[in-house]
Amino acid sequence: MVENIVKYKCMELKDLKKIKLPDTPGVYFFRDARRKVFYINKATSLREQMRNYFNKNLADTHGSLITSLVETAKSVEFIATDSVLEALILEVNLIKKYNPSFNTKKTANKKSNFVIITDEKFPRVLIVRESVIIKKKKGPKILSKFGPFTCSAPIKEVVKIVREIFPFRDNCAPHSGKPCFNCQAGLCPGVCSDEITEKEYKKTIRHIQLFFGGETSKLLKVLNKEMMATAKKLEFKKAERIKKTLFELTHIQDIALTKEDSFTTPASLHIEAYDIAHISGMFVVGVMVVVEKGEVQKSKQRKYKIKGFQGADDTKALHELIIWRFAHSEWQLPQVIVVNGATVQKNIVEQILREKGVKISVISIIKNKNHKLSSILGDQLIKEKYEKQILLANNEAHRFALSFHRKSRGKVKW
Repeated sequence: MVENIVKYKCMELKDLKKIKLPDTPGVYFFRDARRKVFYINKATSLREQMRNYFNKNLADTHGSLITSLVETAKSVEFIATDSVLEALILEVNLIKKYNPSFNTKKTANKKSNFVIITDEKFPRVLIVRESVIIKKKKGPKILSKFGPFTCSAPIKEVVKIVREIFPFRDNCAPHSGKPCFNCQAGLCPGVCSDEITEKEYKKTIRHIQLFFGGETSKLLKVLNKEMMATAKKLEFKKAERIKKTLFELTHIQDIALTKEDSFTTPASLHIEAYDIAHISGMFVVGVMVVVEKGEVQKSKQRKYKIKGFQGADDTKALHELIIWRFAHSEWQLPQVIVVNGATVQKNIVEQILREKGVKISVISIIKNKNHKLSSILGDQLIKEKYEKQILLANNEAHRFALSFHRKSRGKVKW
């Protein structure tokens, strides 16, 4: 990924204002006067993260270590990624490559975790402490090891997301004759109940290795090639399954990973976001997500199966979802509503609100063909002040809708 590195001599505020840092996830690294990389970090938003280093109260808010970092840095380079999850994986691989001194200082007293893949007939994917790996004398050998990850929470979330895309075995016994709990939940491919061959399972393991190795582009090419090959053999169900995997891989929503690099305390606001999910008009579902004080409120999330019609009409589905939501007068009203789509979707919600006699600001998120943010429609002041919370709500609604849709379809057998 070296060819994607963007370089700037930018360690003064006046320089930062001249360049347009992307408002996307990514990894940035600082170089000192000798051009040596001494610090690497990931960011939910490269633009916002860099601005934080020029805070007037930096020493008071972040201490002498960060102040020393800024004083030492003479230039910054960054690599933009499609998701925070990819940024986290890339950060680990770059730290391993450059061994930056400042990162070593920060993590000197922290315990490291690794994602390991065991060397077995049906390999397991596990999160293991470094101390356990060092002491381990018995058991299966390690086929692959990825890390170190200094914080356990983010890597647990990463493995959870990856498992939803590439179901794998952790602790179930192969050929036990009955499906394990994770198999019933769609998180194990059926190693336990003989639903997958050793050859097919090891193909999945190779996909996971590519992902944790930071080779997402190569992984997408491999999956596309597999999809074309299976379609050529007229194995259309298998090809459709790979197509779904490709879709999920390119629509990763990693909300739980966005909290780490937030420097500011978000203002209090009750935001509700809605999203629709279906495949070619089948199993149409809708969800509602609540964000308060910059945090997703899991206990207030709601899901709904669209009943009023059949087919791929997102506007009709959104209309039914909003009508259903406002039939629940016992639920607290939001101050801002967020929907996916353009003016049409925004108008649908506003029309329902007028009919209900309710005044709530409606924000619409327009995305491009790659499902990346294109623009935001709605009140300018609200957009500027609460953009981060709005996007958090929108992304969480999208993730929740996809998750609910998968469960509604049930586990697909091939």
